[in-house]
This record gives sequence, C-alpha cells and structure tokens, in this order.
Amino acid sequence: MGVAAMGVYGTVIAGWSSNGKYSLLGGLRGGAQMISYELALTLSVMSVVMISGTLNLKEIVTLQDPVWFVFLQPIGFVIFLICMLAETNRSPFDLAEAESELVAGFHTEYSSMKFAMFFMGEYAAMIGISSFGTTLFLGGFNGPFFPSILWFALKTGFLLFVFIWVRATLPRFRYDQLMKFGWNILLPVSLINLALTSYFVTVFK
Repeated sequence: MGVAAMGVYGTVIAGWSSNGKYSLLGGLRGGAQMISYELALTLSVMSVVMISGTLNLKEIVTLQDPVWFVFLQPIGFVIFLICMLAETNRSPFDLAEAESELVAGFHTEYSSMKFAMFFMGEYAAMIGISSFGTTLFLGGFNGPFFPSILWFALKTGFLLFVFIWVRATLPRFRYDQLMKFGWNILLPVSLINLALTSYFVTVFK
C-alpha cells in the first residue's frame, strides 16, 4: 500500500514539471484519484487487522492456516482488488494517462530512460501491492506439498494476472464516474464491511 501511495508523488511532480497542460491534468488526476481510493483500501486492510488482532505480517499469514482471510473477508478482498487497480493507475482507472483524452497524461513529455523509469516503477508498484494482497488475503506462503516461496510466487502471479486480465477486458471509466464510484460506493461499502467485521469479532471472540 505504501508503494502505491508513494508513487503518486512521482506522478504529480512529473505532470507539473513537464510544463504542459495534458501532463499537468494527468498529474492532478493521479493525486485526486489516490485520495479517493486510499481510504477504502486502508479500511479493507483494517478489516483483516481486526480479525487477526495484529499488525505483524508474519503472524497474519500464520493465522491463515488453514482458512485464508479471503473467505472470511470476501467484501474486503473485492474492495482491495478494485483499489489496487486504482492505486497503481491501471486500467480501467488509468485516468492519469488516459490516452484518448490526455495523449499520455503525466508522462507525455518523457522518453528514453525517463519513460522507462516510469514504466518500471508502475510494474514495481503492481508487484508490491500484489505481494501485499497475497499476504493479507491469500494465505501468504501457506500451502501444501510445494515450497513456501513457490506458493507465494504463484499467488502473487495470480494477482498480477488479474491486472492484465482487467486491462484487456474493461473499458476506461470517465473521470467523474471514477470519483463518484470511489466516494459514493466504495467508501460506504468499506465502512459497512468494517462495522460488520468489528461486530462479529466482538461477538465471536
């Protein structure tokens, strides 16, 4: 989550320093988008923390043997999946780039190695947040027969496949649709999910 949140600084600064209107609009969109989805993403993570009762990632993974938290927190997992796409500026939430509107958005004026650094940073953020999702919801390195590192790699690879699958399947949202979806749907649903989680944790523990 921190990897994706830090990435918005690069997006905003890159758009501003390009001294172009399309780049600036892309950078501003990236910042506004991050604020919209960071709250829902944090609340989905908090639901896992409430169930596990710890912030220690190793203990969270250990507590998912044998039942992964994705089965105890299906709504939280769906919210996390949606938010991880938005946090990393991937389709259908790639409004900071939006080729059909902003040419290429915040990196319009960049080429060569500077563009490659943006490209590599985007994929590094994808790997980071996929690893985080695997740790929180998919049991981390837990699994039978195969080595732990292989299980972790397979689960992380599955979430990376979701990135590519969604990009090839869904069209891009309009910017107003994205903001309404973040504030009017995702945030209330994540708050309700957190409230229900706190109720069940209180009753059954």
